[in-house]
Amino acid sequence: MPPYFSWGDMINSVSKNGPPGDLAIWIFILAEMSVFGVLFAVYAFDRSHQVELFNLSQATLNRASGFINTLILLTSSYFVVRAVSAIKRDDSSACAKWLIGGMLLGLLFMTVKSFEYYEEFSAGISMDTNDFYMFYIALTFFHFLHVLMGLIIFGFILLKVIRGGYSSSDHHGVETGASFWHMVDLLWIILFPLIYVMH
Repeated sequence: MPPYFSWGDMINSVSKNGPPGDLAIWIFILAEMSVFGVLFAVYAFDRSHQVELFNLSQATLNRASGFINTLILLTSSYFVVRAVSAIKRDDSSACAKWLIGGMLLGLLFMTVKSFEYYEEFSAGISMDTNDFYMFYIALTFFHFLHVLMGLIIFGFILLKVIRGGYSSSDHHGVETGASFWHMVDLLWIILFPLIYVMH
């Protein structure tokens, strides 16, 4: 029977075993979420004082690309969940395949976002254009770097999986990488409506 996601199972697992992965990654995730939280708050504050400018500038963004990238990251997170599930069953081959799938989708996200940046920069948009574009470029590029970092982390994890370095009794590394990737996904789920959609 294929694995499925259950909030109840996840909550029970966390309460018994603690959060998945290493404690250090959760400290890092908390720090990163705090930084993004402050940036989101400053963005919202500045937006409240320049509503018309922000709305006009926001209308120039490619929402279709943003939505496509949202679907890409959500799908990649699902692949990563399947990779973790596979290694818990001692299925290193399946784990590697799901990780590769997740990484390819991460690369696809970066490709779509790069084309979006190219179109915007070609139109003369930069961080100096106005406050909206300053926030848009800063927030999305900061997130872009986190996607790149996640792919590098997965690259090292994938090599270890291929070499048989993880098993059902020792898979913290895979869970650690997965936890970071889910944070990246969550940040985009907040970023997309905040920057692209909300008026």
